[in-house]
Parts: sequence; C-alpha cells; structure tokens
Amino acid sequence: MRQRPRPCMAQGSQMRVGYVVLYVNDAEVCRRFWVDQIGMVEKRRTEAGAFTIVQVGFANQPFAFELVPLELMKENPDGLDLATPSIAFAVDDLDATRADLLGCGVQASEVGDHGGTQSFAFADPEGRWFAVTAE
Repeated sequence: MRQRPRPCMAQGSQMRVGYVVLYVNDAEVCRRFWVDQIGMVEKRRTEAGAFTIVQVGFANQPFAFELVPLELMKENPDGLDLATPSIAFAVDDLDATRADLLGCGVQASEVGDHGGTQSFAFADPEGRWFAVTAE
C-alpha cells in the first residue's frame, strides 16, 4: 500500500479559517440582513477612512463574514476578483507561518499592516490570493 506524502505545512503553524470577506455595495444594509434576518451578531467593526468594515457571525461560532464596501476596493491594487469572496486564515504566528509557506514553495507577500490588521497573503497555483492574519 502506497503511503500518502506528508503535507509540507504539517511541520509548522496550523492555519484555521478565520473569516470570509464579502465585497458589498452597502455594508450597513448587509449587516442588518445578516443580524436582523439571519440571526448573526456583530463581532467587530473597523473604520477604514470614510468606510466601515463589519464582521458578523453566529454568536457561538468563531467563523465570520467580513463585509467590505466595494467602494473601498475601487483601486484594488492586487487585482482581486471582487465578485468572489476572499478567505482569510488565522494563525498564532504570522512570521513563522509565512516562513513555513515559503519553505514549501508557496508564493507569499510580506507581512504588513492592512487597515489596522497585521497580515500577509499567499497564492494558489491558479493565482487566487488568500489572506493570513494573526489571531
């Protein structure tokens, strides 16, 4: 019986899905929908200049949607497909996780401050980018 190779990242940091970014036209209307009609709670609110970014999720679960106004992303220097949700992973140690990914041959950006959140991003083989934030 052939053994499956051990994943490269099995040696280092463990990533967990932290939240999924939804790019929305009106963050407040969407916040009210998820809270008032679906039963989620507001977990975090961040001001980004004239814009508000809100995280919503179920009270008893760590997972959340982050509602990011499309207008905030109009310059979109990373060329993200804003019609597709973005997934953000959470880790205990950003630098160690980035080093582990680089050691596994994964393309990753530098760690930096993005709207008050320390994070970096990595790409899959088809050019989709995933965020990694410190928990």
